[in-house]
Amino acid sequence: MLISHKIALDPNNAQATYFAKAAGTARFAYNWALEQWQKQYEAWKAASGLPKPSQYSLRRKLNAIKREQFPWMLEVTKCAPQMAIIQLGQAFANFFAGRARYPQFRKKGRDDRFTLTGDQFHLDGSRIRIPNLGWVRMREPLRFTGKIMSATVSRVADRWYASITVDVPELQLPKAENQGAVGVDLGLSALATLSTGEKVPGPKPHKARLGRLRRLSRRLSRKAKGSANRRKAKVKLARLHARIANSRMDALHKLTTNLTRRFSLIGIEDLNVRGMMGNRHLARSIVDMSFFEFRRQLEYKAAMRGSVVVVADRFYASSKTCSACGYELKILPLSAREWTCPACGAIHDRDWNAAKNLERLELATASSAGSHACGEEGSGLAFCAERNRLDEAGSQLCSSPEQE
Repeated sequence: MLISHKIALDPNNAQATYFAKAAGTARFAYNWALEQWQKQYEAWKAASGLPKPSQYSLRRKLNAIKREQFPWMLEVTKCAPQMAIIQLGQAFANFFAGRARYPQFRKKGRDDRFTLTGDQFHLDGSRIRIPNLGWVRMREPLRFTGKIMSATVSRVADRWYASITVDVPELQLPKAENQGAVGVDLGLSALATLSTGEKVPGPKPHKARLGRLRRLSRRLSRKAKGSANRRKAKVKLARLHARIANSRMDALHKLTTNLTRRFSLIGIEDLNVRGMMGNRHLARSIVDMSFFEFRRQLEYKAAMRGSVVVVADRFYASSKTCSACGYELKILPLSAREWTCPACGAIHDRDWNAAKNLERLELATASSAGSHACGEEGSGLAFCAERNRLDEAGSQLCSSPEQE
């Protein structure tokens, strides 16, 4: 299993300058190879006898000409340009497989990074040794033990990080606590509503710092291009963007870790995030919640703990279906946060009702697949009792006052 650990670096001025040179070299090599790839591909289409472009041929070509045409490349590690071209080949492989878009040229200030292979650097506690540079301090040691595969040094705002990839033989976290199953409904008013009745508020870091973000953006736009004051304003704005991203990631990691630690069976929706962002009134709030990142973290953390994540069909009407009797509404506007079932008279909170429906769906799916938690190791009768208790509690809580 490949696991990456991103660690903040503490370089001095000379080391930070070397990082910037290596990142610039990698960016130049990537853009040069992309331009050559496009030219060779057009030539191949015009004359089929010519070979197709590949990252192997481009690496050989760069090695043959860099001493004469690009001698400044020799000032940094050879991995910087070579790994950049290898990454371009992987980008084209993903594009032809339909997993990604067509590769784009890298931009200075946004794509400042370079990659080292596992045999080109060494770790010693809280230090990393980089070719042609020496030892650089890290803020913490590597947490995982295993075969070190690669390291990517990147810049976020004005700070440098090393993302070290380790091939661990087997990483198994403690099994999830025996708290049964849970349905998770993602939303904008609350980041997540659980079928247990818990509501997890979202931090909404972009909304909370939008005023300061606008002020810093205006200050940056007023500075003269190329001036020292513009560089300072740019760094301040980049720091704020990094702080927003870190706040969002912190909340998502805490939520997904909590869910996978407590529940062995988790049900979520397959949200069409791109389609949801078509609503210009809600697009900013949707991006601020980061639904896709939530699902990504939940799935890999659940796999580490042996839990199961059941993803409901995109067109499953979790909000419009009565969790008490199963009646499905035809229309339920987004503004309606509560609704009353016309069949049984149950009063539903929109998000909680959706979470309970997701829980029932995941239990039915797991049961039909023969792998639900009642038959899993470590769950036993406690999970079955928990499922029955939730069913009974949901029927009582959703019943109308007249029925009570």
